[in-house]
Amino acid sequence: MEKITSRKNPLAMHFKKLGISKDYRTEKKEYLCDGLKLLEEAVSSGVPISTVITSVPIPFPLQLETRVCFTSRDVIDSISPLKNAQELLFSCKMSETDNSFSDFTTGTHILLDKVQDPGNVGTIVRTAYALGVNSILLTDGCADPYNPKTIRASMGATFKQNMFYIDIAKLASLAESGCKIIGAHVGDDSENIKNVDLSDSIIVIGSEGQGISNEILALCSKKIKIPINPNCESLNAAVAASIIIWESQTP
Repeated sequence: MEKITSRKNPLAMHFKKLGISKDYRTEKKEYLCDGLKLLEEAVSSGVPISTVITSVPIPFPLQLETRVCFTSRDVIDSISPLKNAQELLFSCKMSETDNSFSDFTTGTHILLDKVQDPGNVGTIVRTAYALGVNSILLTDGCADPYNPKTIRASMGATFKQNMFYIDIAKLASLAESGCKIIGAHVGDDSENIKNVDLSDSIIVIGSEGQGISNEILALCSKKIKIPINPNCESLNAAVAASIIIWESQTP
């Protein structure tokens, strides 16, 4: 097994860049994950795993093409971009196919409009996969779904859930073709979520601070709100998305 003894080892530096730079991840078509649990999820999901850097033995078989390097816990701590770094890090290859959204299909699709917190995005991806959402759509300005914090919060759902980028022009085209776009929006013209048919639709969740952008809100055929205590201003984006996803999947 290869050994890494220096924090300045080229592979260690490569991993460090994967952890902190979206542009670098995009350039290399590779992303960083951490921990035995996520590694096991990646293996079972068939995700191509490029390299593992570990400070502990790995108790299950890896793909034959996966490179494995052993190092100290100090080196792991210096590479990891996450607090409470786990015992190993690994990198996965991104798909070579275009990941922009093409054609609407039946079912539920959750659109995240500039949701910027990686933990929120990861939690929404996890919930969406657990409850059978067809796809997660992301606008520019969303937290990177391949940010290590997003992947950790998704608990491995990133490896399995369909995720696509979508721009305003594509969304406008879908709206013109009759696609049902529903916005989660706190306003006087919003309907109680319990009274709206959420099936076969794109449901928009807005950013934590600003909500849904005016451009996208104008494309929504309906607006919904979750009835909450009037003394409470709003819900966390991931919590609101989880409630909406549950309602969309409940007959």
